[in-house]
Amino acid sequence: MSQENSDVSGENMEDIHTIRTKEIIYAIRRLMQAGEHYTKELNKIYNVSAAQINCLIALRENGPLSPSQIAWHVMVNSSTVTGIIDRLEKKGLVQRLRVSHDRRVITVELTNNGQILAENAPPPIQRKIIDGLKKLSSDEIDDIALTLKRLIDMLDVQDLDVT
Repeated sequence: MSQENSDVSGENMEDIHTIRTKEIIYAIRRLMQAGEHYTKELNKIYNVSAAQINCLIALRENGPLSPSQIAWHVMVNSSTVTGIIDRLEKKGLVQRLRVSHDRRVITVELTNNGQILAENAPPPIQRKIIDGLKKLSSDEIDDIALTLKRLIDMLDVQDLDVT
């Protein structure tokens, strides 16, 4: 009798594992779809990407910034920001300034059109996440961070460039 019970409980544990695995995969897909949907809407309505709107909002909130400061605010690598700034400059939304005697030092600022777009665009999806995380305890945030890191390690994507 106890052998049968252990088989049943082992079988139930496997079912629970399978169910939870499917729930995790579904949740990850939902997150990815939300990001894709947000990006498509921004592109369709405002002709900018999510990374570009994040850059515009960082400049609106902080004033003129160096590319490395923008990278820090929008949580991407400095090399990624260069391309974002190039595209925003071509669209007339930002301009590069050389305000230092050292011509290598560049500051980026919003143009009037960039200011208008930054004020009227919807908040970035990461802002919603940040606002939601503010409502959680430190322990809950630690749990989420560690779990996401484990997922990243499983996918072997920890060295990918985040855009």
